[in-house]
Amino acid sequence: MTLKLQLIENERIIFQIPISPIDWSRDELVHYLDAFEANFARYSKLFNALSNETRLRMMKHIIEKKNRTITFTDFMRELNLNPKLVWENTKKLQEGGLVVKVGRGRYQCSKLGETSFIMISLAFRKLLQALEETENLRR
Repeated sequence: MTLKLQLIENERIIFQIPISPIDWSRDELVHYLDAFEANFARYSKLFNALSNETRLRMMKHIIEKKNRTITFTDFMRELNLNPKLVWENTKKLQEGGLVVKVGRGRYQCSKLGETSFIMISLAFRKLLQALEETENLRR
């Protein structure tokens, strides 16, 4: 069984890759790894921003807000965080391009932040689930 990841636009497959490296030709694998390496700095900022449970909770919380905006104080009160944690983590989210400061003590989810968080959360969860199921079938 070959598991593939597809990106579809208007019913047309615009990108498709096999999930397991054993299903890739050596040249394809090298090509995609080289392309990934060219973007290491960009990916590192994004992954760093999302590599912490507190920041993930903050992103989920801000996305749940009606206008995707929250105050520093609301982060503290609603997520039970101390000021230092809010400051450090909003800084990391800003560095990752996920959150922008829109006024004194107010933060808003960026378009990149909203889209990437939702897509990474949903796609990653489903992808891990599929990989675990595939792995269990092989045992």
